[in-house]
Amino acid sequence: MEKHHLLLVGLALWAGCIGCSSAFAQTKPSAPPLQGVAVPFVGCASDGQMGPVKAPAGQSKLVTLPAGVAARLAYYKAEYSAGVLAPRGWHCFSTYGSNGANLFVSPDAIDGKTVLLSMDWKGFSGQAIQISVSLGGTSGRFQVVKIIARVFPEYKAFAENVIAEGIEPASSFSFGPYPKDKLTYRGKSVVEFETPANTEGLGTDSKLQANASPIAGVAILSGAETDLVLLSARLKKKDRDLIPTIVGQVEKEPNGSVAQ
Repeated sequence: MEKHHLLLVGLALWAGCIGCSSAFAQTKPSAPPLQGVAVPFVGCASDGQMGPVKAPAGQSKLVTLPAGVAARLAYYKAEYSAGVLAPRGWHCFSTYGSNGANLFVSPDAIDGKTVLLSMDWKGFSGQAIQISVSLGGTSGRFQVVKIIARVFPEYKAFAENVIAEGIEPASSFSFGPYPKDKLTYRGKSVVEFETPANTEGLGTDSKLQANASPIAGVAILSGAETDLVLLSARLKKKDRDLIPTIVGQVEKEPNGSVAQ
C-alpha cells in the first residue's frame, strides 16, 4: 500500500504541473498577435486504485486562440490526469492507477463503473476524446513500449529492455507503423497521427472503437523514465477544425514541451 501511495503521489505531482505552462505562445512577427482567452475549467470525477476521487475545482484556462475557436471549447481535467481541450458541454470521467491515468470526454454521459469495471464494454463507438498518461517507470511501461514499437524507432533500446524482462511475451509488441496511419513527426519523440475511418491504428490504441470517422491525435514521450502521453480524438465533421487546436494544446503543455 505504501508503494502504491508513493506512485499516486508522484502521479498527482505530475498532473499538478499540467497547468503551469505559459498562457501566451510566441507568434511569428508577420502575424497579428493572438490574445489570451479564458476557457472554462471542467473538473472530472475519477475512480481507480485508491477509490473514487471527486472532481477537482480549477480556474479558467488561458489559451492563445482566436476568440471564436475558444468559445467552442472547455478545458477538462481530473485530479490525476492530464488536461485536454474538448467541446463545451461534454461529459468526462477519469481512471487512474500506479501505471498512469486516462481521461475520457464525450458528448454522452459516461458511466464510471462501466468504464472501470465492465469486461463487456468495448469502448466509445461515437464522438470521444481520450488523453492517457502511461508511466514508463511502472507497469505503464508496457503500453509505452507498444507505442514505441509502432512510431518511435529511436527509443527501440528502451523497448527491447522491457521486452527482455519476459513479463509480457514478445509477440505482444508489433514493430513498425500501422499500414494506413498518416504520421507527422514533430521531433524524435512527438508524432501526430490520423487513423482513417474503419481502420485499426494508433487511434484505436485507446477506448475509441473504429467507425466511419477518422481518429486524430498525438503521441509524446518525455521525462527521464520515458513516460507516454497519448491523445486520441474523434469529432463530428463540423467540429473537426478543432482537432489541430486540441492537439496543439497538448503539445504546449509541460508533458509535451520537454519533448525533443
